Amino acid sequence: MAQGDVTKADVAPVGETAARPPAGQRAVKVWLYLLAALVVGMVAVGGATRLTGSGLSITEWRPVTGAVPPLSAEAWAAEFDKYKDTPQYRILNQGMGLSDFKVLYAWEWGHRLLGRVVGLVFFLPLLWFWWRGALTRRLGLGLLGLGLLGGLQGAIGWIMVASGLQPGMTAVAPLKLALHLTTASLILAGLVWLAAGLRPRVAPPEPARLRVTAVAIMGLVLAQIFLGGLVAGSKAGLVYNTWPSMNGMLVPPASELFAVSPWIENFVDNLTLVQFNHRLTAYLLLALALAHALDARRTWPGSGLARRATGIAGLVVAQACLGILTLLLAVPLWAALSHQVFAMAVLTMATVHARATRSVAATTPNLESPTTPFGFETLAGRAA
Repeated sequence: MAQGDVTKADVAPVGETAARPPAGQRAVKVWLYLLAALVVGMVAVGGATRLTGSGLSITEWRPVTGAVPPLSAEAWAAEFDKYKDTPQYRILNQGMGLSDFKVLYAWEWGHRLLGRVVGLVFFLPLLWFWWRGALTRRLGLGLLGLGLLGGLQGAIGWIMVASGLQPGMTAVAPLKLALHLTTASLILAGLVWLAAGLRPRVAPPEPARLRVTAVAIMGLVLAQIFLGGLVAGSKAGLVYNTWPSMNGMLVPPASELFAVSPWIENFVDNLTLVQFNHRLTAYLLLALALAHALDARRTWPGSGLARRATGIAGLVVAQACLGILTLLLAVPLWAALSHQVFAMAVLTMATVHARATRSVAATTPNLESPTTPFGFETLAGRAA
């Protein structure tokens, strides 16, 4: 066989690797996915902290000494006294006993402790892999960027808590909560993007619209998570608990959607518009995911790309159904928490898919199909 000849055995199917990554990179990949799992766990604990009203139980930000909880009766009494000075206690929890306070404290302390664990699991292996030469320059810079984003996330978390300690406040500011959740989601997406990029592949496929729509789906998922954070922070899920209408209206009148002045504040403070925007983005995401899956299955039948697109469409449908159920049940804790955590699963799959479509093998499993000569010729030309 001539050196430039290419056979089916030489070409990886769409969505599959052309070669296994080196052992060092496999370890890095496992580490990144472990970090991603920890971030999802932190989002879950953070959601439970919010839903149980525990987020304001710790009134100070002590990144180091705060890792140790109160260990004596005197220490517990001191922490409880600090909480008694908060508006949340005076307005909502007046007369709460110490035992109930300990439950609130445990949720918030666990959330902050998990954040410290994520930081250690990130930075210690990062130094090890860098010292061992297992990180490329691009990967190393990407990880440093995520490390900085993680530090910013901690600061946003405290700014969010501080907003709930202001006079007259019984919960954190919705916009700050949405930013906190979205930053965590960006960190998750970044970890998954870097991990998925360690899978060796060859040239991108045609048509380019599949790559564009895959990235658009990931972007819409992030936008929907932000809007969901606004819904959660403002408790907009407790109004208009009907579907598909909003108390008999598919589209509320403009007088309700923009009842707040100035008009820009409606997007954060107007419960009607906050919930309506979350619904509209869900419909757009669902339509795009279904159209993308249909396009991928018709253009690259039987490929890994088509299977991933179909899987994402299924996850988006399931998430939409879970969101509707959460709304109709008036946001019970189990449904709201499941909806938030499942959003992380959708984001993870969408990120893997978007990353893979940027460097997926430019060939289908059936090289003899008349729809795939371009990808085969491209690879053959490169081999030659």
